[in-house]
Amino acid sequence: MNPQPRIAVIGAGPGGLLCARVLQLAGVDVTVYDADASLSSRTQGGTLDLHADSGQIAIEDAELLDEFIALARPEGQSKRMAAPDGAVLMEHLAAPDEFAAPEIDRAQLRTLLADSLRPGTIRWGHRLTEVRGGSRGLRFADADGASADVVIGADGAWSRVRSALTDALPRYTGVSFVEVVFSSVSTAHPHIARLVGDGHLWVNGDGRSMILQRNSDDVVRGYLGMRVPLDWLAEAGLGVADGRGGLLAGSPSLDANATQRTDTERVRAEIRSRFADFSPDLLRIVDESEGTLPNRPIMALPTPMAWEHVPGVTLLGDAAHVMSPFGGNGVNLAMLDGAELARAIILALRDGTDLDDAIRAYEQTMIDRGASIGAGANAAIVEHFAAGGPDLDGVPDFDVEAERWRAGADEYRAARRE
Repeated sequence: MNPQPRIAVIGAGPGGLLCARVLQLAGVDVTVYDADASLSSRTQGGTLDLHADSGQIAIEDAELLDEFIALARPEGQSKRMAAPDGAVLMEHLAAPDEFAAPEIDRAQLRTLLADSLRPGTIRWGHRLTEVRGGSRGLRFADADGASADVVIGADGAWSRVRSALTDALPRYTGVSFVEVVFSSVSTAHPHIARLVGDGHLWVNGDGRSMILQRNSDDVVRGYLGMRVPLDWLAEAGLGVADGRGGLLAGSPSLDANATQRTDTERVRAEIRSRFADFSPDLLRIVDESEGTLPNRPIMALPTPMAWEHVPGVTLLGDAAHVMSPFGGNGVNLAMLDGAELARAIILALRDGTDLDDAIRAYEQTMIDRGASIGAGANAAIVEHFAAGGPDLDGVPDFDVEAERWRAGADEYRAARRE
């Protein structure tokens, strides 16, 4: 293998960690920098479905398929859709051997990937502030600087690495999610456990949705989605208007998880009033949530989103194509991006071809794919939260989607063998 470049991955999310894992398997050195103080310094959110044609492909490239299967929950693919009055409109029960898109907790996936790396690979407590200079100097807020020949921005929606390539920023989709959580749900909240079952519950109203997901360890997490102005909390007298719904990094109104600090019970009352026409049974989701009801505006980059290639700097995942969560594509694309970028680097080093050309080719594929899928996801959230609610005839059929994911996986592998 040719002399190796100094490679820095910014961001220890699933995409960045997956990229580092594949590089290390091929003997390529890499350092991962992350703003978190440690792997467990903040909550990681809810559950993720890894699709056969993307996330699972990446897991295979990372040689972690057996470990993933041990943690995955095929039953989590079950889905139930209900009306605001509680009437069940649609239900799908996943078979125990259905692995088209099994669920795994985000924290479990991140831990699995982090633990697969060599000790010392991840430098915690390194919040990037700037990428600068011809040698790709890295500046951090509370740590010594560093330099790298290749900087990989895996640092999410508000990526600092992206600012070295383009001034594009995510835009508000018009929808905000308020997070809810229920622990020991089987005993402490049996009513919620019955509503959700083993998988997901969707309750769709007029521009509002309740979305609950079964997690591991007897936990249910979910979101109360609403079509609202970006600073709806401030307009209700419950928060600080900052133009990003409380997500502006460094804002004095943020808590440790980068969400806006507010009076939980006043927020609860405000949300309850917005869902007042939902059934009393469903309103218990609002009343019984154990969390602080953090506000999470849904942001998305414009599609297509491209940039003039800059040697030595590239992006993956949300840093390149953050999109609405509809379809569950975010983490799947981030991991596939990470695997493909790592493979491109490995092949260039092995074959003695130009590394920058390899990264440029990766970017074109990744940008085109992200634009296509992102456009669909961003259109879907607008339609879902439109006045009058979504058209149920347009709700994807799980069996059809599962077959598409399986067929896509076969096509992907076949194309790679050519």
